[in-house]
Amino acid sequence: MIQNAYDYFFETLANRRRLAIIDILRKGQNNVSQIIEKTGFEQSNVSHNLKRLEDCGFVNVKRNGKERIYSLNKETIRPLMKLIDKHTEKFCSQCIKRKRK
Repeated sequence: MIQNAYDYFFETLANRRRLAIIDILRKGQNNVSQIIEKTGFEQSNVSHNLKRLEDCGFVNVKRNGKERIYSLNKETIRPLMKLIDKHTEKFCSQCIKRKRK
């Protein structure tokens, strides 16, 4: 059972479009229209990916009338992204530079 949860988590994180949305939400809360504007993705694609991020607990949602405001999960995902930044900066940047040569 835990393997399925790990698979779901890492599949959620490994999607480039979801990572782009996460990156936007790292800078602050946004509604769907703002995310569409910042990513250039189609509305259906943004909505689909936000649903997946919400289902997996990556984002929180507040309603403001008909509008849904999305923010990054501050308890777990924000610190995780900082850790990923630290790791990739320290270890992965060199790998990428070597691959480009």
